[in-house]
Amino acid sequence: MSRIQILVLASLSVFSLIGCQKKNPHLMVTTEISGGWTFRQADTQEWLPATVPGCVHTDLLNNGKIEDPFYRLNEHNLQWIDKVNWEYKTFFTIDETTAARDRIALDFKGLDTYADVFVNGNQVLSADNMFREWLVDVKPHVKVGSNELLILFRSPITEGIKKYDANGYVIPVSDNDQAVNGEVPEGKLVSVYTRKAGYHFGWDWGPRLVSSGLWRPVYLTVWDEARIENLQLKQNQVSEQEAAMTAVFEIDASAANEAVLSIEESGVELAKVNVKLTEGISTYSVDFKIVRPKLWWTNGLGEPNLYIITGKLAIGKQVTQKTERMGIRTLELVRDQDSTGTSFYFKLNGVPVFMKGANYIPNDVFPARVTDKMYQNVIQTAKTSNFNMLRVWGGGIYEYDRFYDLCDENGILVWQDFMFACAMFPGDEAFLNNVKQEATDNIKRLRNHPSIALWCGNNEILAAWFGWGWKQKEEAKSQENADKIWKSYTDIFHHILPDAVAANDPSRSYWDSSPSSGMGVPADLVNGDEHYWGVWWGKEPFKNYATHLARFMSEYGFQSFPELKTVKQYATPTDYDIFSEVMKSHQRSSIGNGTIEYYMLQDYKKPKDFESFLYVNQVLQAEGIKFALEGHRRAAPYCMGSLFWQINDCWPVASWSSTDYYQRWKALQYFAKKGFEPVLVSPYTDKDSLKVDVINDKLTEIRAQLVVKVLDFDGNEVWKDTRDVTVPANSSNTFFAAKTVEFMRTVQALKQFLVVELVENNTILSQNTMYFRPIKTLLLPKPEVKYELLDVDGGFEITLTTDKLAKNLYLSLGDQEGFFSDNYFDLIPGQPVKIGLETTIARDKLMGVLEIQTLDGTF
Repeated sequence: MSRIQILVLASLSVFSLIGCQKKNPHLMVTTEISGGWTFRQADTQEWLPATVPGCVHTDLLNNGKIEDPFYRLNEHNLQWIDKVNWEYKTFFTIDETTAARDRIALDFKGLDTYADVFVNGNQVLSADNMFREWLVDVKPHVKVGSNELLILFRSPITEGIKKYDANGYVIPVSDNDQAVNGEVPEGKLVSVYTRKAGYHFGWDWGPRLVSSGLWRPVYLTVWDEARIENLQLKQNQVSEQEAAMTAVFEIDASAANEAVLSIEESGVELAKVNVKLTEGISTYSVDFKIVRPKLWWTNGLGEPNLYIITGKLAIGKQVTQKTERMGIRTLELVRDQDSTGTSFYFKLNGVPVFMKGANYIPNDVFPARVTDKMYQNVIQTAKTSNFNMLRVWGGGIYEYDRFYDLCDENGILVWQDFMFACAMFPGDEAFLNNVKQEATDNIKRLRNHPSIALWCGNNEILAAWFGWGWKQKEEAKSQENADKIWKSYTDIFHHILPDAVAANDPSRSYWDSSPSSGMGVPADLVNGDEHYWGVWWGKEPFKNYATHLARFMSEYGFQSFPELKTVKQYATPTDYDIFSEVMKSHQRSSIGNGTIEYYMLQDYKKPKDFESFLYVNQVLQAEGIKFALEGHRRAAPYCMGSLFWQINDCWPVASWSSTDYYQRWKALQYFAKKGFEPVLVSPYTDKDSLKVDVINDKLTEIRAQLVVKVLDFDGNEVWKDTRDVTVPANSSNTFFAAKTVEFMRTVQALKQFLVVELVENNTILSQNTMYFRPIKTLLLPKPEVKYELLDVDGGFEITLTTDKLAKNLYLSLGDQEGFFSDNYFDLIPGQPVKIGLETTIARDKLMGVLEIQTLDGTF
């Protein structure tokens, strides 16, 4: 007999449905079936303990049957796992009271992916979509006492090959499907036939580990009379005085009945109506108002105020309820014609907002093992770094509720892709119906979150068809098949998905593909969003980031390796060469390590050893993306969004991420934090001029002084210009300009640099630096950096000083853990810097492990 965890669900839970019945005070009871699970490879005898939620790979790992897939080359030895079938089994108990209920159902929140479900030997479900939820009636198949629940997970590769072979033509798929690495027969690209996370089949930053299992919880749900299937909170009109709202109850009733629906806000009843329930699933509306509403704002503009709303259904004295959170705000994607093209920006509560942030992928290749702490860390990183948007990318998963809850609480908007990326897809009726239900499930699940900003159909598929040569290649092979492939695209992204949004979440905008300029129209820089990969794939210079501008920059990026502490967790010292087999395996970009080296040698001298290479690589990535962050913000309001690729990793790897798999900040994350500050002073060269712009995201103007000065590497002031400036609210403007030739006449470019500051009442609001020549040509001094430690709660305050310029000063703790509030910064003589260190290390131990590195010592 298994242990079954009974959940007495709190009012905030989506499963909180409380009522009364003669034999049971709760009209509905939900029980998580989380214990006693075992699993085995099908057609074998050995049953092993399993964790649910989880997956085959993690269960094999926990039982010592496989080695860590992330270590060295172990991934390559585990490709057999996805070619066989797996079985999971447990038992649950039904007592007499439960057996007497009107309805008894199993509620699967996530089955990955081809799952045949049996209760006491009777098949009750055949699932085929990782992204859907499955509620299945099992009352006819259960008995009082112990009941067996068995799930057969069929191989996604075997099932995919069947569909691939039956399709009649090959569907274009990008090289991200690592079928060759996965030892798929004949290298068949089968990923698109299965509604499963695309990144499981590999990506150019991820491993190929195609797992199966119950990746989200399963519940036993029983009820009488009726239950609330869904509660939608619709915002009709908002003013300072009140917010007019409608609660839409979706109710599953066993029979026609008289009922009362009511709405409460934090326990206070706001509205109540009498309704007549009809048998089956129907919707019923209740209007209500919030007086003097507190609006929900993005990070940096105000508080992300939230309201707790409870919808109650009463039948006689029996009550069931469902609680949701909402934020009151207006949000629109503004697409206005102007002299250049068509705008693309988000207006929040009537205010145009420049979107600052990054693309987001799943935090682990095995998503069930992502902890709440990991979710908190990544969203806290975004908030601390002045982000106001994350893009949930279309090759991963529709994230767990906890992710969106944290975005709601921290003022982070979400650009939400549907789960389609870098491939064309089948168009048969069964596939399209599956997609329609997938979209409906997830829109309904997520639509009450104020953080959801936009529904986007796919990632880069339109660009691939028109810009990567797919259309021409398919037409050259067969015009008929090419037409079928394109029809599948339009069926999904021009009809099914926008129709699902219109039906279930009409207040939000739908964008059919990123990047694009409109439905079915390729990106053109003047009418929509853009993915710019000329830097990296095209080996174009970093400076192009500031000139290759679209209305919204939704992807761009550059790679780096993680720090040495992370590398040690997946490699040995014998692997410490970027062209070793292990380093090449933990680098999935086809041009990866060679491209890093190419860019590095443009601006830096060759590092003296592997550890120095890792450090310089992170500085290179950060300095490169700095061009983009600042260039995009200077271009406002023409450009109104900058989302770099990517904030996180799903395994330890060299990638475009700003934090590594273990959520350690790279140099890029520190640079992004500064580059996205609400107030930014930004020096740059523009053709034949040297300019300084000031960007102010605040909703109030700033009266300050702009200080532009030239210092030598000893910190001596060589030249200075100070002027009073008035910086308008929510603006980007140029406040200093000089002809570069004239400005540079007295500057010694190899041993002097530019410092710009915006100063308000003797407080520096923003400081930035610019160097006049590539770093490898500068006559960098060897600084003597000193530090002092002050014990504070949670760690230490470190005061740093230097006698000469300390370029890209990097603090580290060896193999110890800690978080520095700033790092990889330029320490200027005469300007002490105080930073915080969060750590549990004692002072004596810290003194022994704290290391300070500067760029001059790496060559």
